[in-house]
Amino acid sequence: MNRGCNILLRARQFVIPCHCRFSPLSPISTSPSRPHYYQAQHRLPAKQSFQTKATDSATMTQEQPPQDPAPNQEEEEKLPPLSPQDFRIYNQKAEQMEYFHAHFRHSWNTLWGACTAGRRPKTMTLKQFINVGLQFAHHLEVHHSIEENHVFPFLARRMPEFQAKGRGKRAAELLRQHRQIHEGLEGFEQYLERCASGEEELRLEVLREKMEGWREVLWTHLDQEVKTLGAENMRRYWSKEEIAMIPM
Repeated sequence: MNRGCNILLRARQFVIPCHCRFSPLSPISTSPSRPHYYQAQHRLPAKQSFQTKATDSATMTQEQPPQDPAPNQEEEEKLPPLSPQDFRIYNQKAEQMEYFHAHFRHSWNTLWGACTAGRRPKTMTLKQFINVGLQFAHHLEVHHSIEENHVFPFLARRMPEFQAKGRGKRAAELLRQHRQIHEGLEGFEQYLERCASGEEELRLEVLREKMEGWREVLWTHLDQEVKTLGAENMRRYWSKEEIAMIPM
């Protein structure tokens, strides 16, 4: 109980670019209703639990919880079409993630648009423009930290897309994308901090250089993560009752 409370208190300290917060880890549903086809094949022990270990998003040395085997291809092919109501249930996490990602896209487009046009928006002062960039960097760092410490470990129990099996090519692609994004984000943020302090004068061509190297991987990640949480993929691993238990 104390461990669960501590996780809850840490998760509530994060500030994300909307008025929602990721919830702490929740246990797998033990609903008495008819088992999901996945549960019928691979039931979890009644008292099984796992711990998440806080890590630096750049190193991702987090220990993974016990993983259940994924359903085989034959089982996946037998899945019936989803009704509109079931689709909405299974697609909840994709919609929530897309809501967060829309904020990141909007901020990026504001910054990138100014860099490519060679002038900042007329409605923004220099200080406001720099703050857009700094807030974007901070919110993205917090967002990824919550994912890596709370959301991904939970999903990794069954979903290979979120399992960190090691560094480099052995790690899940979504986690490798996090590392690549933060390699570029660090230089971007440091440059804006120097501009904010007056140490350097903001030059849009320099800011663009700080964004170009990780632009493609960022946009790929924002789309791929939402797709992975989409209804057709989530139904392969979770029951409708369990979807609400996923911390997001």
